[in-house]
Amino acid sequence: MSLDAVLRVQARDLDVRLRVEPGRTLALLGANGAGKSTALACIAGLLRPDSGEVRLGDRLLSSSDGSGTWVPPHARGVALLAQEARLFPHLSVADNVAFGPRSAGIPRREARGRADHWLAEVEATELARRRPAALSGGQAQRVAIARALATEPEVLLLDEPLSALDVEAAPAIRQLLRRVLRDRTTVVVTHDVLDAVLLADDVAVLQEGRIVERGPTAQVLSRPTSAFAARIAGLNLVRGTATASGASTAVTSPDGLRVEGLADEAVPDGDTAVAVFSPNAVGVYREAPHGSPRTTVRAQVTDLEPHGHQVRVHTAHVAADVTPAALAELGIGVGDAVVLTVKASEVAVYPG
Repeated sequence: MSLDAVLRVQARDLDVRLRVEPGRTLALLGANGAGKSTALACIAGLLRPDSGEVRLGDRLLSSSDGSGTWVPPHARGVALLAQEARLFPHLSVADNVAFGPRSAGIPRREARGRADHWLAEVEATELARRRPAALSGGQAQRVAIARALATEPEVLLLDEPLSALDVEAAPAIRQLLRRVLRDRTTVVVTHDVLDAVLLADDVAVLQEGRIVERGPTAQVLSRPTSAFAARIAGLNLVRGTATASGASTAVTSPDGLRVEGLADEAVPDGDTAVAVFSPNAVGVYREAPHGSPRTTVRAQVTDLEPHGHQVRVHTAHVAADVTPAALAELGIGVGDAVVLTVKASEVAVYPG
């Protein structure tokens, strides 16, 4: 069932329009304070927006059109799974999972049957008689997922479902979610690129309460137009004005940073464009090198970050990946001046 939401919350400067097609998962990405959790709270009915509406298929859940429509959270057919499992400490695992169906008036035997079914689905049947205090973080989140699904929601909302888990538990829960979310209408808030890639069909990027980018996950993460999407995808992004430069196209940012790249579609001079390139494509030098024409940026190192088997060299606008051996040979540290280079053939330019 499709989800449509137009949400305006003045106190939190939120003004967004969301649509999730039936059976698809939308990932909401954005920095802290961008409005992601506020949007989920409005859809779930935990927060009343100042204006707008929320629709689930043909059913109106809330509206500010004067009709006064407001369906309470428990009657919406929407389940919200938060960062913390928040299980009832005085109930067994099985009773926690059966709580939702029982609250909806489902007979005890049927509710227990649903609990058994979903505990089996999340591979937690052996936990049925335990109390939450006896569960690990990963086990508690499995139970929370089962509890959310036992209500048979038409829409599932996930607010950073893996952020409270340790690095050993998170991969298993991510794979579990990937399986149970298949063909289910879902909105997931996350900061993790793996969550977006493995769980989401589509992505929307929120910035200061507004959606600045949206589209299929693969498209947004491979051709981002917002700084946040580029950062989560591990790419450099320069936004600015396009100018033809021979066989290449240059993008010049408002503060004067100029990057040349190749455009697979024409970008008229003067139009807004973005230049995107991998940190692996960036060379780091003490002095400007000689050789083929390439973008050259003089910058100051702001941070050095371990990144897999390499070290990511951060500057104000561009990041570069180098090997530890190369870093040692360069002898650079935070605060040092460097010259960064990237060939035009390594930079993709497209409309912004």
